[in-house]
Amino acid sequence: MKCILVATEGAEVLFYWTDEEFEESLRMKFSPSENEEEELPALEDQLSTLLAPLIISSMTMLEKLSDTYTCFTTENGKCLYVLHLFGECLFIAICGDHTEGEGDLRQQLRVLKYLFEVHFGLVTVDSQLIRKELRPPDLEQRVQVWEHFQSLLWTYNHLREQEQCFAVEAVERLIHPQLCELCIEALERHVIQAVNSSRTQAGEEAVHAFLLVHSKLLAFYSSHSASSLRPADLLALILLVQDLYPSESTTEDDSTQPSLRRPWNSQNIPLQQTWSPRSSGPARSSAGTEADSFSLPEEYFTPAPSPGEQSSGSGSTVWLDGGTPPPTDASQVQMAEDTLQTLMCGSPAVAGPRRIFLDASVKETYCPMVPHTMYCLPLWPGINMVLLTKSLSAPLALVLYQLLDGFSLLEKKLKEGQEAGSSLRSHPLMSDLRQRMDKFVKNRGGQEIQSIWLEFKTKAFSRSAPGSSWELLQACGKVKRQLCAIYRLSFLTTAPGRGGPQLPQHLQDQVQTLMQEKLMDWKDFLLVKSRRNVTMTFTYLEDFPGLVHFIYIDRTTGQMVAPSLSSSERTSSELGKGPLAAFVKTKVWSLIRLARRYLQKGYTTLLFQEGDFYCSYFLWFQNEMGYKLQIIEVPVRSDDSVPVGMLGGEDYYRKLLRYYSKGHPAESVKCHELLALHLSVIPTDMLVQQAGELARRLWEASRVPLL
Repeated sequence: MKCILVATEGAEVLFYWTDEEFEESLRMKFSPSENEEEELPALEDQLSTLLAPLIISSMTMLEKLSDTYTCFTTENGKCLYVLHLFGECLFIAICGDHTEGEGDLRQQLRVLKYLFEVHFGLVTVDSQLIRKELRPPDLEQRVQVWEHFQSLLWTYNHLREQEQCFAVEAVERLIHPQLCELCIEALERHVIQAVNSSRTQAGEEAVHAFLLVHSKLLAFYSSHSASSLRPADLLALILLVQDLYPSESTTEDDSTQPSLRRPWNSQNIPLQQTWSPRSSGPARSSAGTEADSFSLPEEYFTPAPSPGEQSSGSGSTVWLDGGTPPPTDASQVQMAEDTLQTLMCGSPAVAGPRRIFLDASVKETYCPMVPHTMYCLPLWPGINMVLLTKSLSAPLALVLYQLLDGFSLLEKKLKEGQEAGSSLRSHPLMSDLRQRMDKFVKNRGGQEIQSIWLEFKTKAFSRSAPGSSWELLQACGKVKRQLCAIYRLSFLTTAPGRGGPQLPQHLQDQVQTLMQEKLMDWKDFLLVKSRRNVTMTFTYLEDFPGLVHFIYIDRTTGQMVAPSLSSSERTSSELGKGPLAAFVKTKVWSLIRLARRYLQKGYTTLLFQEGDFYCSYFLWFQNEMGYKLQIIEVPVRSDDSVPVGMLGGEDYYRKLLRYYSKGHPAESVKCHELLALHLSVIPTDMLVQQAGELARRLWEASRVPLL
């Protein structure tokens, strides 16, 4: 029984998501008696009535005491409530079936806020404007907005329970170097260069393109002028793609998740894709790796000959690894047959482009929430190509961000009690902010922004009658709201889905068809490969006896490697399928949650026995040469702090790397994690030795530039 709600201080509902059990409990509470003929109130009205006392009491405590509750359980521990105030919007998560703890609910709230930022950008800074986006006056439009985010939240919860990459919040690569080279070359020549050299590109510059097989990354290419893409943003894009085109690998286990359901009446999100008979990767990587970005080494590749010329008419596959196909077993053959049956349906219908906001560099200056347009072009069911373009008006986003950042800092100083008047006028921040704003208002024009800025200058810089701190706070808020309104008008009102510029359809069809032709002979192999990405069969079981499963994560690049782990009855891995695989999967997910909790308390190593298994977790730092650096005491965080991960709007590992790098200014510090599951018959000293050797081997393999 779960619910997530976003509301204003006055208990006005801005968004909600509930499962069937929670809706049923509401119906029982609000259903009229047998003698009454009243209709049941709308669901949002039921939620508002139910939670209004909680919202009002929380905001009253914050106003009177400057503090409020953030988590509590109801009588007899029936329901767990988690609250978090972002700006002037209160986010509430409720769990009544004891399946999720405080950290899980808090993470969901932060992921939801992050998804709002991805869709609305800096408009989220202003409470009034974000209300207009989340709760449009038009009822039909409001339903579409809510169903879109309900669907995204459902997809996130489902992926977090089914996919290892979302459980640990890292990008999982599809390991096949030669095929990756072929795809990278194709992305460069037939996607990025083709779009940027077209005369009909409508002022859009193609900056990133990548290929996904289900939720795994096959290849990624960035143009020479593009800035690096953060791992958190890339993982969010994978989430959006999986929401648009759900993979069978993420939907076939729906029976195991009865409490999670996707909205079934969405009008704007193609939940069950229609299929069309249309038929129809990627590239050189860009700059060096940074601790807080998904950057790619500068490499140039010579692609292998097209497999299409070597394939027989029967549709046989050419294998790049040594020219011979890898050994297959009955489960792989069955998966391939299932895949081919799916492929006969053709390509899914293409969804329209979307306006999204991602962190980027504009004119070599970092800027969060830069407007991009995302084109998700399905090649075949389960295989998608994503193209990101950036508008020529992106520099305006940088100017608005710098101004908003300056006024937010000024607002903070005023709230801290800094006096207005001469001390404020002489502050270096004010001088720089005044010059920037004068220049912006002069170039931008517009009566409203000019009058609001003039009002602020009168209160802030007048020597005869300077405004009080409270008056300056009000004037500062007006300026910020007007800047956000300009941002909204420039990037949301003119978004592709609202009639704004976008790549012409024939250009989208062209790059989609070319990529389909390049990968035609590989589609069945890729779908099978995605189910058996890293296998234990040939090396790990022989070299590491007793090892059942592992997850290796490079937190510097935000990428992970792990053997496949499926509990579906239709697919199998080395652990088989059904109860055994499901049992091991439960152990792995439990280890992930426990490791996060201990890391939040400052522990970087964890080893314990649970039944017939040893569970271990290691976090360590090393330099570029692979030499381990001295471990330090990592900061201890409170229970209500930002959860460990990178999808909650704050990348914990990026902060941890910066914290550690202060003591090693001359070295490039890397951060890695390893989670392992061993049989308990293995001595602990051998287990630790195996973990070190496994980490070394995986690190060496990860140095091969696959992207």
